[in-house]
Amino acid sequence: MTRTARRNRRTLQWAGAGAAALLALSACSSSDDSSSTGSGSSASASASSSSSEQVSGTVTVFAAASLKESFEKLGEQFEQQHPGTKVTFSFGGSDSLAASITGGAPADVFASASPKTMKIVTDAGDAAGTPATFVRNQLEIATLPGNPDKVGSLKDLTNPDLKVVLCDEAVPCGAAAQKALDASKLKLTPVSYEEDVKSALNKVVLKEADAAVVYKTDVKAAGDKVEGVEFPESADAVNDYPIALLKDAPNAAAAKAFIALVQSPEGRQVLTEAGFLEP
Repeated sequence: MTRTARRNRRTLQWAGAGAAALLALSACSSSDDSSSTGSGSSASASASSSSSEQVSGTVTVFAAASLKESFEKLGEQFEQQHPGTKVTFSFGGSDSLAASITGGAPADVFASASPKTMKIVTDAGDAAGTPATFVRNQLEIATLPGNPDKVGSLKDLTNPDLKVVLCDEAVPCGAAAQKALDASKLKLTPVSYEEDVKSALNKVVLKEADAAVVYKTDVKAAGDKVEGVEFPESADAVNDYPIALLKDAPNAAAAKAFIALVQSPEGRQVLTEAGFLEP
């Protein structure tokens, strides 16, 4: 066989091998495409499933008045994280909020300033599951800016010349204040008992009272409108704050997502920055 013939034969062999390789590659490519298509379908199904689990609509939160600033901030974050949602709040004394819930008021979440007021809701069978403590709060004396009356202790509030305001004992901040007074064996006659902690603080802000026993978080939220005075007896009256999904929540999915945000590291940061204590 001539050199030219051998070269032509070798060329044909290479061409045949190349064609076989191309066929193999084509088969692999086809197989990969098929696999890729299957994967894409799964991803689409997963995305669709995820989309169907996304929350939307309005979530209604009943929360203790002392949570106002923190929860409003968390509400804004929640709406940003979940486009299409809206968080509406009803703030007030935990006892009155609990009464509203047991009376049939439509709500998704209840965040109380004490286990005692949360128990009103759980005993009525209106909570879904067991409430969880998410923060704690401690009392502080709020005085006029600059503390002109030189209030330095809980005992100073017994001065009959001072106009002092307390929360009603049915409200967690009032119950805690009374507990601190009892532990100190002090008797205090306030000029008024207020329905929630914000109302008590506002009496000082408006200069209608010289001092009020409120939460540290409320003093901090008021900024330079009041001055805070710590007292050691407050350590004996620290309040746990429980939160719960409500049994007949109109928007349970969004409610669960909001509670998750409150309990998350991000939510915890907002609350601790406001002065709340770790649970």
